[in-house]
Amino acid sequence: MSASPAHLHYEFAGQREYCLGYGDAAAARTILFIPPLFDEMNRTRAMLVGAMRELAPRGVRSLLPDLPGCNESTASITTQTLESWRAAMAAAAEQLGATHIATLRGGALVVGDIALPEWRLVPAKGASLLKTMLRTRIAADKEAGKVSTADGLLAEANAHPVELAGYTLSAAMLFSLEHSDAATSARVREVTLGDGTDAVVGTPLWFRAEPQSDATMSVAIAADLDRWSASCGG
Repeated sequence: MSASPAHLHYEFAGQREYCLGYGDAAAARTILFIPPLFDEMNRTRAMLVGAMRELAPRGVRSLLPDLPGCNESTASITTQTLESWRAAMAAAAEQLGATHIATLRGGALVVGDIALPEWRLVPAKGASLLKTMLRTRIAADKEAGKVSTADGLLAEANAHPVELAGYTLSAAMLFSLEHSDAATSARVREVTLGDGTDAVVGTPLWFRAEPQSDATMSVAIAADLDRWSASCGG
């Protein structure tokens, strides 16, 4: 029988934000997933939920909170920065009793000062994410018969939020992306895709054109997170 989801919430900046949960609330280990950012988040959600379902029968509770301004959140995306997302994830971790953090791609950029063991899968630089979103917008504008440039879009953001990858983002968010990288820490275990040490079997779903799942990857992530979280404490 598959694990049943729990529909949880955390409080941040006057908002009640949604969090999907799997596993026993009394479990000794609770892993807070911080997903990839923006369109990469949508492409990987099904795979992450699959990993959460796999963790539950292993006795590991897992949580997948919405970032403010994303998914079910009623907060405005235009007011968000990486710093506000870091504060939100710290609030979620504290309020929901996380003992470990698991991040994918740009999720590593919003861990901030959470003093918990962190598992990272293929972390992404903020500048790299921004460049990809700018290229996508420029290509879409070209198809629509418009001419745009990265410098022009960044300048436009100083006057009003601009749409990138389906998100209307402020100059403050673009600046924070351009100048952010995942912090180094002795608490971090960084994992790649592959079949060797410090690797999990899977495919880079975040680069796919459409959201997809990967059951093998979900199982591999759950198995690795189970071993890691049991060995490193919280």
